Amino acid sequence: MKNRTNILQQVEVFLQSWALPHVPPASDVDAVVDQWIHAIATDSQFYCNPALATPKKLKASVIRLLKKNDLFLSRELFFSDVFGGLKLKPDLNAKFRFIDLFAGIGGVRLGFQQNGGVCVFSSEFDKHAQQTYKKNHGEVPFGDITQIPADEIPDHDVLLAGFPCQPFSHAGLKLGIEDTRGTLFHDIANILETKKPKFALLENVKGLISHDKGYTLKVILKTLTKIGYSCNIPKNVIEHGTTKEIQTLAKEMVLKSVDFGIPQNRQRIYIVLWRDGEIGKFEYPKPLNVEVKVGDKLEKNPDPKLTISERLWEGHRRRKIENKKNGKGFGFGLVTEESPYTNTISARYYKDGSEVLIDQAGKTPRKISPREAARLQGFPDEFELSPSKVQAYKQFGNSVTVDVVKALAGRIVSHME
Repeated sequence: MKNRTNILQQVEVFLQSWALPHVPPASDVDAVVDQWIHAIATDSQFYCNPALATPKKLKASVIRLLKKNDLFLSRELFFSDVFGGLKLKPDLNAKFRFIDLFAGIGGVRLGFQQNGGVCVFSSEFDKHAQQTYKKNHGEVPFGDITQIPADEIPDHDVLLAGFPCQPFSHAGLKLGIEDTRGTLFHDIANILETKKPKFALLENVKGLISHDKGYTLKVILKTLTKIGYSCNIPKNVIEHGTTKEIQTLAKEMVLKSVDFGIPQNRQRIYIVLWRDGEIGKFEYPKPLNVEVKVGDKLEKNPDPKLTISERLWEGHRRRKIENKKNGKGFGFGLVTEESPYTNTISARYYKDGSEVLIDQAGKTPRKISPREAARLQGFPDEFELSPSKVQAYKQFGNSVTVDVVKALAGRIVSHME
């Protein structure tokens, strides 16, 4: 019997040549290898090129070969080999399966994993985010989602996507899904239409509601209803209502991080979708009504290098005065340990940290550390950060608040039990 300490590395090397013909454009062979390994460990479907094999037959062939080479003895043991080294792992016997699109560093994934789900496919374009994702979740995400045929994506119960906000042509609203072609939303809609998962969660900035005077949101919802999905906005309102009516109802889909135990003033829209007839209405999670303060998430002994210079502090104060004069209203955000929340952390935080500065009595304020940024997004301390501070700040600024997603996931899962 083989020594099991480096079994995972042996399996990865063993599967490289097998996986190569199945790699889609703009993705890495490691993404396919990792997906196969996780699919075996979690008893999920393989990603594969249907011109070469069916997922079922390919998986059976790979397991047979692994057995022949003493690399697979049982699923339980294989699961331990695959996930044993990870601090953030799924359950051996998952309640449901999901895919993680525009995955970033896996904040949405964590919220659903914490509710008993297992990820069966992930996609993320940014190479730095891919590295952080691999470190924490044990898999390299696939690359450009526009290069991956929808029918090749493994079966799943829930589709998760935090997608970029893009405008649509005003000539649209006639052809359904074709109206969205050329945008990244088109790929989400195409996967939903092809794979028909029971539920989907689409996350975006609150500004999606007002984007292009509500037209963008109307196209998105109209497309989704045409392909067989419902949300809390009635279909007749989506079809015949004004953008104003849709915008008013969409505001009820906006959740705040501070309402879920995280001291950050972050607001995001979470569009929960279900297959027509699956449920009647979705009840969004209610605020927890717990008192939180910024100090709960701060490190006891912060790095002195986080303290900003007198020159930068003077620049922040000067810009705030100028912005106020010009009616912009933008400027630095200064909080104390007792403050109930910080401003929203953005992807540009690494530049000057102006949106969240911590007051330090008797000296200039300081920036938050990457670990504090992680905590202000609900990531557990077991989560491993990017070694690059610039990338770590970007990644948490682009991410979701895990606690909010966890609350949403709990409500979605209750409808699948």
